[in-house]
Order: sequence, then C-alpha cells, then structure tokens
Amino acid sequence: MSVDSIFSSPLGPPVCEKDAKALQFIEEMTQNADAVQRKVLAEILNQNAQAEYLKRFNIDGIMDRDTFKSVIPIITYEDLQPLIQRIANGDHSPILSSHPISEFLTSSGTSAGERKLMPTIKEELDRRQLLYSLLMPVMNLYVKGLDKGKGLYFLFVKSETKTPGGLLARPVLTSYYKSEHFKTRPYDPYNVYTSPNEAILCPDSFQSMYTQMLCGLYEREEVLRVGAVFASGLLRAIRFLQLNWPQLTHDIRTGSLNPKVTDPSIQECMARVLRPDPDLADFIAKECAKENWKGIITRVWPNTKYLDVIVTGAMAQYIPTLDYYSGGLPLACTMYASSECYFGLNLTPMSKPSQVSYTIMPNMAYFEFLPHDPNSSVHASKLVDLVNVEIGKEYELVITTYAGLCRYRVGDILRVTGFYNSAPQFHFVRRRNVLLTIDSDKTDEAELQKAVENASQLLHEFNSSVAEYTSYADTNTIPGHYVMYWELLVKDSSNFPSEKVLSQCCLVMEESLNSVYRQCRVADNSIGPLEIRVVKSGTFEELMDYAISRGASINQYKVPRCVSFTPIMELLDSRVISVHFSPSLPHWTPERCR
Repeated sequence: MSVDSIFSSPLGPPVCEKDAKALQFIEEMTQNADAVQRKVLAEILNQNAQAEYLKRFNIDGIMDRDTFKSVIPIITYEDLQPLIQRIANGDHSPILSSHPISEFLTSSGTSAGERKLMPTIKEELDRRQLLYSLLMPVMNLYVKGLDKGKGLYFLFVKSETKTPGGLLARPVLTSYYKSEHFKTRPYDPYNVYTSPNEAILCPDSFQSMYTQMLCGLYEREEVLRVGAVFASGLLRAIRFLQLNWPQLTHDIRTGSLNPKVTDPSIQECMARVLRPDPDLADFIAKECAKENWKGIITRVWPNTKYLDVIVTGAMAQYIPTLDYYSGGLPLACTMYASSECYFGLNLTPMSKPSQVSYTIMPNMAYFEFLPHDPNSSVHASKLVDLVNVEIGKEYELVITTYAGLCRYRVGDILRVTGFYNSAPQFHFVRRRNVLLTIDSDKTDEAELQKAVENASQLLHEFNSSVAEYTSYADTNTIPGHYVMYWELLVKDSSNFPSEKVLSQCCLVMEESLNSVYRQCRVADNSIGPLEIRVVKSGTFEELMDYAISRGASINQYKVPRCVSFTPIMELLDSRVISVHFSPSLPHWTPERCR
C-alpha cells in the first residue's frame, strides 16, 4: 500500500508512512483547534484541581472555561515567585501542580534581569518530543532527499545546578538532550546528526564544539543541512573554525585527537571516527587559510541545502552575516518554543525570514491572547481565545500549562498573519519589555533592530555590515543619551567605514526612532545625540564567554540588546576603537491630533 493511499495531506505528499501519520495529526489538531483547546483546559484543571494555587480561589467541583476566565487572574513570574521559591526550597506539597515537579527549566538569563525557574513535570517531555517529531515530516515536504545524508548541528548542554530542595535547574534544551527521548531516540534516516551524543552531552563547551566541528569536517560530503538553535550559535561555530582550523586539520591529517579534549567518553567515541586523511586536511586548510570567508559554509560543506537556525525577532540582525558565510543559502525557522512551553511550528519552513509564521499547536497548552496596541496607552484586560484572534492584530501570549502555570504572561508579542484550518498563525514581533528609555521615550527591541538595519545600509559602499550590537541608556551625561555598541564585519580592511559615515549612521538611527524620542531630542532637549561606539572584532564573543561563565546556556544565549551590568559595560568600553555622535538633530514636527 502506498503512502499516498494511507493519507494525503493538504500540506503535501508525505515521503513515508511515519510522515503521513505526523501530517495527519497536524490536520486533526488544527481542524478542531477550539475543541482541542477545551479538552486541554479541562484536562489541566482536572489534573491540578487539588493544587494549592487553584484551590485558593475557592472553587468547588469542576471548573469550566467561563468560570476559569472569570476567577483566575492574569499573572507574571513575579506573582508566582514566592510559590516557586517554596518548591525550590523543598516543599513537596501540590503547590502549582498535582503532579510532582520533576525539575526546573531555567530561562536564558538574557531576556530579563535574572534567570527564572520554570517548574515542569515528567509528562511535559513527552509533549515536547511530540512537537519535535512533527518538524522533519514538514521539512521533507519542501526539501527532498534528506535521508541521503546528515545534519551538522551544533548542540550543547550546560551542567545542571540544584535548588536548595534538591531539584535540578537547567535550560530546557539541556533537559531534553539529557533525556532518554533524545539519547535513545530511534534511528530516523531523515534526521541523522554528524555530532555524536558524547560530544553534545559534554558540559565543556570547547571540547563539545571541537568534537562536533571535527566530526562535521570528516563527514563534509554527507552534510545536507547545517544548524544551531539560534543564528548567533551558528556564527559562533564559524568563528570557532576560524580560530581552530590549524589544530583541526592537524588532527585530520594525523588521525589523532587534540590533547585539550580530555573527556573520556568523547575520546572513546572519537577513536572510532579518527583516521588519517591528508587530502581532506589539505583541502580544509587551503579553504580556511584564505582571507575571504565568503561562502565558507558551502565551500567546506558543498552539499548543504539550507541552514536550520532561528532568525526571527532579535536574531534577524544576523541574516546578512549568515548570507555572507553561506552564499545565500535558505534559512529555515522550524519551531517556536520557550522554557515555559513549546508552542508550535512553521508549516512553511523555507519561507523568507521576514515571512516566517508559526502555527500554534492547540494540544501543547491552553492559549489565550492579550490584545496589544502599540499606539495606545490603554491596556486591554480581556483575553481572546486561540481561535478568535484577528488577522493583522498584535497580542501578548498568555498560557495555562499542565505543569501548573495558570494564565501566565509569557512576554512575547505576536502578530496574527493568518490561519491554518482553525489554528492561527503568528509572526513573532518582539519581547514585551522596553529596551531603552531616557525621558518619556520608550524604544523596544523591534524598533531598535529596524534603526540598526536602516543605519547599516550606509556601510554597504564600504563592503561592511553590523555583525553584532547592543545598547545602553547613558544617564551619566546631561541630558542622557542612547549609546550603541557596534561590532563591524569589514570584508576589506583597507576600506574601513569613515568617521563621517559612522556619524551619519547615528543620525539615520535617530531618524528611524519613534516620534516621542525625536520630540525629546528636538523640542524638549531632554535627550542628547545618539552615540555609536565601534568595538574591535571578537568583542561580542568575549561577552558571550562571560555570560556562559556566569551560568548562561550556550544553546539559549542571546546577545542582550540592552546592557547595564557594570562588568559588561567595562568589558565593552575596554574594546572601543572609535566613537561617533549624531552630527545634527533628527527631523521632528508636532503631529496633528485626531
């Protein structure tokens, strides 16, 4: 019996029976999204009926959706922190969930001031695994022949910490990679990695990266896709190759392993991989020794069909650099997830980054949406159900999970782009948090990103771009002003952008910011000229190393788009090579009231 006769998906023809079942599941969930949501909420409320948090609302018997909405408040992490701390300290009573809390999943530590502890239960691993199992069946609809090769993915774990009560606290990806779901995953010809588990599970980031890169080089002809979790992680791997190719090619030439790799499990598995290959070593050395690294990914891994990395939200600024190193390979964003919950997947993963939309899978949690109007100071309080959101409008995501989070504000702002069956599709816009403010101005991540993109256009004539950036609201000056730290990717060192152009970049950024900012600059004189501090190459890699040394996860690390922590400021300022200010005032005229 053919696959097509078993199930033919509206998404496209599945390549195997396993894919057919996955695509059929997507159809079933999205066609009946509201019924699935009602079932999920009923299951959560029934499961956690005896938990302290729900019992405090004095509800007798089974709670229906209307009662839930009328009595359960919308909350943030700060509201739950005392309860979470009790669990962390060893209180085993059913506080948030009637099921035992199995561990805490930590936030990346770069989206907020400190890491958050997200309680989870064992069954959530099954739910996360289910979403992972849907990714390749969708990708196989768009990219053929992925069973003929392997994926070079740079994946990492972080060593766990324990709470005072003895529960593990670790990033969600570390939890997954260390689970039996990942370690003993069944063989799938469409999802084979070049990186051995021993390398992925090594807590030493150098040994892990070195081994994964070495394996990827040995199997360069078999690699069909290259990826990491975030775009920044893949660029870190390219930088690692730039710094370490002499030793890597030595190991390939001699069939020996770098003595810095001391992990016994890696040494044992690499004994089966290592072999002398002088021709391969010569080829890699020749390519890496060239000054021009444009297209290095396809030069070293010539059969790569696409890059699998997240390039939405703040990661969008890496797209030009990825295009440079890959020769313009397609960028696939496959799923939308967080430490709190896994949300959904991209049903058109080969779409352009600016067009990426994620379809929320209604079985993952109970989803509600807080209307968000960026042009209004009036905050909505009535939440909208999953199937009732409106195309074109923006919402903040609110979730109720099996692990005990009830009407929890995730902090992500999403814009509805359409529907697949009855399930909405969202474009990730930004985090809710404002990045910069000096006076009455409020600049968020998306606005800052757009301003950087506009200003960086001026660098094209110098064959340069902004490789990385962060910002800082300097209130030590009178008036205060915005400071941008830029690390440039200069492809011709003899044609470095001029002082005049970099100063003009400051002005273009100011012209790109909102009217309140420009009013403060022009009419109120409450904000001073924007400043760009150019830092030397490699500075942001040092910043990442510093964050990792303080407990951040290499997988989940995202460059903070605003900094205020003194040691980070000192590191950045010690690497400044030039300083530039906006040469004039931006344009501003009073807006007409409507």
